[in-house]
This record gives sequence, C-alpha cells and structure tokens, in this order.
Amino acid sequence: MDRLRHRTMEELAKASGISRPTLSKYFEDPRSVRVSTRQRIEAALELSDYQPNVYARNLNRKRTRNIGILVPHMTDPFYAALVARLERQCAAEGYWPIVISSHGSPESEERAMALLQSAKAAGLILAPLGHGRLGEIVAGLRGDIPIVYCDVAADDEHPVVRTDNVQSIDVMVDYLCRTGAPPAYFEVPDVNSNSRERRAAYIDAMERFGEEPRFIGAVRLNDWDLEQSAYEAMLAALDASSLPYQTILCNNDRTAMGVLAAAFKRRVSVGRRKGNTLRIAGHDDQPLARYTCPPLTTMAQDLDGMAERSVSMLLGMIGDEHPDRIRQPVGNVILPAQLIMRQSA
Repeated sequence: MDRLRHRTMEELAKASGISRPTLSKYFEDPRSVRVSTRQRIEAALELSDYQPNVYARNLNRKRTRNIGILVPHMTDPFYAALVARLERQCAAEGYWPIVISSHGSPESEERAMALLQSAKAAGLILAPLGHGRLGEIVAGLRGDIPIVYCDVAADDEHPVVRTDNVQSIDVMVDYLCRTGAPPAYFEVPDVNSNSRERRAAYIDAMERFGEEPRFIGAVRLNDWDLEQSAYEAMLAALDASSLPYQTILCNNDRTAMGVLAAAFKRRVSVGRRKGNTLRIAGHDDQPLARYTCPPLTTMAQDLDGMAERSVSMLLGMIGDEHPDRIRQPVGNVILPAQLIMRQSA
C-alpha cells in the first residue's frame, strides 16, 4: 500500500488528528509523551511518508542533540573501531554523532574544533593528537561545552576515559619474560602521550623483573605512518647485523605489523614454536591483529567500555532530561587491558 504524502508536520498533524506541539514533543523524545499517544503517532507514521528534518530542528535549538567526536585518523584501525562503538552508543541514547578526523594535523584539529562549535554540539568526545593547540582551544571554551577526552587527554581539567598503560605493559612484559627471552622495546613515533607512557612503563616493568631495558628502532616525531616507519627501521636493524634480540615488544599493533613485514622480507621466522628465530608482540588488539601471519599476541583494550563510559559520562555532564538513566561519575576512568595470546609470541 502506498503511503500518504505529508511534506510538513502541519500536514501530518491535520491528517492524524494529533496536535503539532504533541508531534514535536514526540520527535524530540518519544518517551516524553504518554504511551497511548505514542502508539497513535506511530500508527499514523506507518501510513505516512513523513520524515522530520532533524538538521533543521537541531539548528532551532539552543542546544542540539549532536555529539561531536574528534579522532586523529579514521583510517587507523583502533580509532575506526572506537568510533563505530561511540556512534552506536550515541545513537542508542538519542543523539546524532558528528565524526571528524584531524588527519594527524594540528591545523586540521583546530578547524575541526571550530566546526563542532558552529554546529552547536551538545558535547564533545575528543581523542587529541597530543601536540598542537587543542588544550588551549578547550581552555578558551571556559566550560561552555561539556567535554570528555577518550584514549588520551590534552589537559588535566577535563575527564578522560582511557586504558591503563602501566597495567597493560606490565602484564605483557611479565608474560614475555616468563615464556622466553625478555623483550626489547621497539621504538614508535611520538604521536601522543600513550607512546610516552608505554615506553616509561616498559622501563619500569623490566627493572622490576631484574632485566635491562633494551631498545630497537628509530623515533620519528608525529609520524602516523606507523607500519612504514617500523618496517624501514626493522629492515635497517636486520641489515646492519644479526639481531641480538629474540623477543620484541611493540608499542602498538600497527608498529608490530611493520616489524612482522620486515621479518618476512628478510626470511626471519617469527612465532613461539620451537625453532623460530623471533617472537613479536603488540598492543591494542586492533581488528586485523588476529589475521596477521602469524596472528599477533597483544593487549586488548576495552573499546566497548571506553565508548560506553565516555558517552554516559558526557550525557551526565550535559544534564540529559531522563532521570532514570544510570549516570557515570565525572572523573577519570582508567580501564585495564587483557592479554591475548596468539602465535607470534
């Protein structure tokens, strides 16, 4: 059966016998009207082709139902997986996510912040680059927009939801030391505070286990081409001399993939089976980690927990109108990571 054509809310109100203010209230939040009224509206919508203009309604509000989400790179598998969860969480709460990537550029990060402000976002979930002026920009907002940092923070004034890097590196170093030669640490470009925290955590963990911290690779600042950087550095290390390490711990899975590719290129066998030359481990458990060759041993971050806690905390700061919603306290949330043992180490 063809649906009735209603181009405006006024036409739908006239055809259904339901007042326009009641329809507007329903489209704002279906739970805000009585159950019987909601059933009448939904029955009318089944017969109609009417679609509310969410964008126009948002512009007419002092506070929209948009949530701004800013990440360094949408092509990064970790951030892509995190954003997918944030989008679903926002949608489930009745908010529209606006996702922007800064593409690793501080200038793009600044432009993204200006855009999210002009869109009158109700709140922001930010994963900063770790360099640039984002902290200054956020401070300049003077609390006008609720903000939650996710994964990394640009200042100490706003709450952050992130992984416990000390716990995750400690668990991995303990596992590698117990199951074989102690790990050398593969240096990673200094892209954000996670890089620095994990490096420091590795040094502390090795010293606690009575082992000397050892490093391999070369540091290039602010270089997000992590696989290529690691691949070139590992090839250089393998070509310079016979590798003096039997185990390598990488700062993240993308770096580990570059190291794996270089080992394959130079015919260095990788894996925890007897007879293999090298063990390689990563961090993050990004979606492709289980499909490398061999599958990558890594630390899995709690992406579901990061997304749920970030959105819930932000909505609590916004002051959402639903009193029955369970609120997360405003404050830093540090989540543990889980060891995932696969064939690479």
